[in-house]
Amino acid sequence: VQLQASGGGLVQAGGSLRLSCTASGSIFSIDTMSWYRQGPGTQRDLVARIYTGDSTHYADSVKGRFTISRDNTKNTVYLQMNSLKPEDTAVYYCAAAVAVQTATGELDDYDFWGQGTQVTVSS
Repeated sequence: VQLQASGGGLVQAGGSLRLSCTASGSIFSIDTMSWYRQGPGTQRDLVARIYTGDSTHYADSVKGRFTISRDNTKNTVYLQMNSLKPEDTAVYYCAAAVAVQTATGELDDYDFWGQGTQVTVSS
């Protein structure tokens, strides 16, 4: 299973970006899909998460500005980022909890990560 993230870039403060992340490979089903970010010299933090029933969770710092959504037919998660601030500058990573069917027919759960996409917000 691979996760491919895209959509990062350079934007001025107050601008918007939309990140996408598509999962591919031997996927039986996908549970939660998430976005994390890691700024320079900081730990990787959860930004937003979406569950199978489309309920969502956001970090306090992005509530009201970011929106996470998913398209289950495309195994894709999106992060719409509005009113961007310089402190949103980071590498953004997508993650997914994926059920993979084994050769014996059992289901095993794994966490997969995308490669990261840089978001830079200039002041």
